[in-house]
Amino acid sequence: MYFAALLARTEDGWEASDTELDDVETLADLAELAREASPEDDTVLVLIEQEDAWFGVVRIDGEDDPRIYVSDAAAAARSSYGEILLTDELLGREPGDDGADLDSLDLDGTEDGEPASDDDEDDDGSAEAITHSPLGDGEILDDLGVGPKELRALDADDALNAIAEALGASEVLETVR
Repeated sequence: MYFAALLARTEDGWEASDTELDDVETLADLAELAREASPEDDTVLVLIEQEDAWFGVVRIDGEDDPRIYVSDAAAAARSSYGEILLTDELLGREPGDDGADLDSLDLDGTEDGEPASDDDEDDDGSAEAITHSPLGDGEILDDLGVGPKELRALDADDALNAIAEALGASEVLETVR
């Protein structure tokens, strides 16, 4: 099960809205959706979670490029919403590489939520292409009260609630859950 919400910072505090990602195909689409939630170019956070598997945070500050954090890159890569966040830049690939399509990547071969074993390797014997580790900007929420260590320590099943609580937005997030 997925949950996605927008948290827009306003002069009156945080405003939350449930968001539908069915029509979002790219990070640019997601950024546009987030910018529409804040006509004043204030900070907007897109919070996405797949229950017990991974969570992601996208931060949009005005017209700046989106900043992204994903808690488990390999789990997110197996998710249609996660694929939106895992850009070539975030994965350290050159745009247009043969492996630029996530479907063509040799991931770890596990099902969603199944832990990878240490001996998972791709056909040529090298380590998996995307690991089960955090990826992106660990300092994405640092100025809002959630430092990199705290962000990495969050469990996927309660991360969004913990983030909202640290921001003082738990009540408004709960209204859209």
